[in-house]
Amino acid sequence: MSSGAAFHLPPAFPERAAWGTASKLRAWQQEALDRYLSASPRDFLAVATPGAGKTTYALRVATELLTRGVVQRVTVVAPTEHLKTQWADAAARVGISLDPKFSNSIGRHSEDYHGVAVTYAQVASRPSLHRELTTTRPTLVILDEIHHGGDAKSWGDAIREAFEPATRRLALTGTPFRSDSSPIPFVRYELDAEGTLVSSSDYAYGYAEALRDGVVRPVLFMAYGGTMRWRTKMGDEISASLGEPMTKDAIAQAWRTALDPKGEWMASVLAAADKRLTEVRRGVEDAGGLVIASNQTQARSYAAQLRALTGEAPTVVLSDDAGASQRIEEFSAGTSRWMVAVRMVSEGVDVPRLAVGVYATSTSTPLFFAQAVGRFVRARRRGETASVFLPSVPVILDHAARLEEQRDHALNRTPDPEDVAAMWAEEQSLIDEANREAKAVGLEEGAFEALESEAHFDHVLFDKQQWGMHADVGSEDEQEYLGLPGLLEPDQVASLLRERQSKQSRRAPKDATPAPIATHRALAAQRKELNKLVAAYARQKGYPHANVHMDLRRACGGPDLAAASSEQVTERIEKIRNWLVGRR
Repeated sequence: MSSGAAFHLPPAFPERAAWGTASKLRAWQQEALDRYLSASPRDFLAVATPGAGKTTYALRVATELLTRGVVQRVTVVAPTEHLKTQWADAAARVGISLDPKFSNSIGRHSEDYHGVAVTYAQVASRPSLHRELTTTRPTLVILDEIHHGGDAKSWGDAIREAFEPATRRLALTGTPFRSDSSPIPFVRYELDAEGTLVSSSDYAYGYAEALRDGVVRPVLFMAYGGTMRWRTKMGDEISASLGEPMTKDAIAQAWRTALDPKGEWMASVLAAADKRLTEVRRGVEDAGGLVIASNQTQARSYAAQLRALTGEAPTVVLSDDAGASQRIEEFSAGTSRWMVAVRMVSEGVDVPRLAVGVYATSTSTPLFFAQAVGRFVRARRRGETASVFLPSVPVILDHAARLEEQRDHALNRTPDPEDVAAMWAEEQSLIDEANREAKAVGLEEGAFEALESEAHFDHVLFDKQQWGMHADVGSEDEQEYLGLPGLLEPDQVASLLRERQSKQSRRAPKDATPAPIATHRALAAQRKELNKLVAAYARQKGYPHANVHMDLRRACGGPDLAAASSEQVTERIEKIRNWLVGRR
């Protein structure tokens, strides 16, 4: 191996180098490397937001340890088959040869290699073999996305057995939190102030820090609601709107109705996302889009809709096989518009030109969501933005609003009954095993039949604030948000969103002088609109909803909302619209 190979390559920033290579480390990578080399720990956990450059950092550590003779062998453990090849390609660019085709049945590799790249599932199937390989030479084990080590008790036990003898273990993750209490191998847990055992990292670099440093892109979340109608297994027909208060079961069924390829909701959202992609490509010519689907049937249907919409066949990735890896690589190197995938592209896969996403899956864990969004945040040059289209489902909007929060894995925390994410937590075990399709909780086949759906634009969520108000699909208001330039600095994004919201507010219908006593349906609709605006303002300012309602009563007079007349509700709607654009 050429010991200096890692030091003679193009810089990763501001122009992006080949994946996993960098001669000039980013500030966080250098700081983490210095901390690692000064401490010389046997175990080290580096937590860095998706897109920050964990691979570059890990390969630099490996180069240093090999050059200094601390280790003579490198084993990389990754979540998926595709990532094994990706790691091997990245390592080759810094002079480290890894065998991504290593087979448990053969049990050995050529002396031409410095080590192997394997999956967690592969290690779990024959831990004794990998332990034997680890003991033959001083070994560095790089555990990529180490949180998967807790996917099953047998996996955790196997990884401990296989790599307990390792000379060094470097654990990497962008999302250390899990929805269960399975301990993650080789991760240190410490008591926090509340007496909860939480994972403790040796170095952490979050999304907020990476955004500040220009390492990742800012993300605009385009939220879409709409009216859904479905038939239950009892034969009852139910209508409901995404974004409105509902039971958990009703939200799940409305969500599933929205994702039905035969409905208008998905057609409208795909069309809006494609318009957004067209706008982004004005400034970023090779920008691409990704639709993350729940299952293969829906993925094929979404692909057909995109083909009809754009006249170009999307790249479809249905399973984690050799053909899928090749399709991902071809898409990454090309300039085509869209890729449609089932789950497997949600984690680790590096397609830097992805700039627009559609979250068309009912998977709701914070871990999956963060990894999915991570596909769109990898920065290549300053000013690139990412846009992710979401259904207006409370748990998903909550994940989006909390994107910048640092989270750790807790072993014994009592779930908060008010925690939306905890309520919706579901298992995502054995993701390596062909990334099989998982049914969302409560959505058993035959439980209901989707009948129809329609979409409307709800708002843009950016930097924890909501911008914009309800707008019809295809309206001038919606186009204002879809037409935001694709090259913007974060402060420019906020400024333009403020401007767009002000325009929308000025175009909104003024007081139409409704009858003093409206029908119960009209009054209910007004109250619903007011509650939406109150929710948007509360999120924008960080106030409780009840406080906003009280401020409106003080400003406008009148009784509680439940007793307010149509005229009084209309006055409050106008008042809060002014507040939303900064006019008191």
